[in-house]
Amino acid sequence: MWKGLKGATGNLYCGLQEFEDMAFVLHFLREDDLFVDIGANIGSYTVLGASEVGAETVSIEPIPQTFKTLKINIALNNIESKTKVYNIGLGSKRGILKFTTWLDTINHVTTCQGTDGIDVQVERFDDIIEIKKPALIKIDVEGFEVEVLKVMEKALSNPYLKAIIIELNGVGNRYGYNEEEIHNMFLDYNFNAFIYSPLERKMIPVEKFGVRHVNYNSENTIYIRDIALAQERILSAKKI
Repeated sequence: MWKGLKGATGNLYCGLQEFEDMAFVLHFLREDDLFVDIGANIGSYTVLGASEVGAETVSIEPIPQTFKTLKINIALNNIESKTKVYNIGLGSKRGILKFTTWLDTINHVTTCQGTDGIDVQVERFDDIIEIKKPALIKIDVEGFEVEVLKVMEKALSNPYLKAIIIELNGVGNRYGYNEEEIHNMFLDYNFNAFIYSPLERKMIPVEKFGVRHVNYNSENTIYIRDIALAQERILSAKKI
């Protein structure tokens, strides 16, 4: 274990750090599904999806050093045949963007001129031909979600996509984005917002930007297109 790997050490010493959302991955996914992990970091979600469940998994991580660790973790878990990995960023157009490299699990696109960082190739999600019919997508790009989602029309409109786990914790403000727009976009694609109670195996509806507020630990929100299907999968999943 290397020092400074919060994404790994937290899970190792404290249990699954994002327990509710990670449990949703374990309970929702099936072996014949495609799972896309955007902002994979060192691969915590990737390992759960590909190793524990056996789902085909696409992992996208922009930071080269983190990407190397991601590949090591994939090899250690013997899931090379189940995973396709990309050392790229995602955005609304192809090109080069500068990323921070010193913030561990919260590295992100930097807009500060003259800031140290690393140039990363950026692609559009819908242009990656291997990503055809994901059942579940996890998006954790530290506030850059709007740019990623702008060019995900094919994926979002595909009926095979049943659920999205996305981090909406206000950091989109650093890029001038209102995350309520993301919520409303998902509603337009017939997704609704939920949190997951793993011990009850129950999806709990939330109004992400409404008048009703729910206190919970996760900074993620789970958007579900077909709640009946999701609940059936969750209840019938094996005990882990």
